[in-house]
Amino acid sequence: MILPLVQTDHPVLRRTADTITRFDDPTLQKLIDDMIPTMYERDGIGLAAPQINYSLRLAVIVPDPDKYEEYKKESREGIVLINPKIIRKSFRKETHEEGCLSVPSIFGPVHRYRSVTCEYQDRHGAKHTMKGTGLLARVLQHETDHLNGTLFIDKAKRLYNVAAL
Repeated sequence: MILPLVQTDHPVLRRTADTITRFDDPTLQKLIDDMIPTMYERDGIGLAAPQINYSLRLAVIVPDPDKYEEYKKESREGIVLINPKIIRKSFRKETHEEGCLSVPSIFGPVHRYRSVTCEYQDRHGAKHTMKGTGLLARVLQHETDHLNGTLFIDKAKRLYNVAAL
């Protein structure tokens, strides 16, 4: 099922999301199953639970954002990040344009770490560590920010509305 997105002014986007402790909950598993097609349907490379009005520390991302079209076409399983935490950051940062499914038509340059290491649990509660560089690092930081109540518009140097162009 494709889930509705909440927009910029919705309070759930500004809350620190709740930690997930029960992995055998069928409601959680169904939510994860629905988040992946919702991400692809909305042309996203990541989707956090607060964006669909669930205050949970849960996000799904495309395994290789540089191959987004291939993954979308094949409806491949996304990476499920539960209770993710960035545990290491590179010294180097880079600035690139970002947008967000919950902030439609708005884009802006955001300065983020070039590489990060993230600890997380999968949909069954198993612990994993993932290192991301480039676009994957950006997606990990963007989605983790969502779970902490931060939007990219809070970090962007400037914003512009593509609908107005």
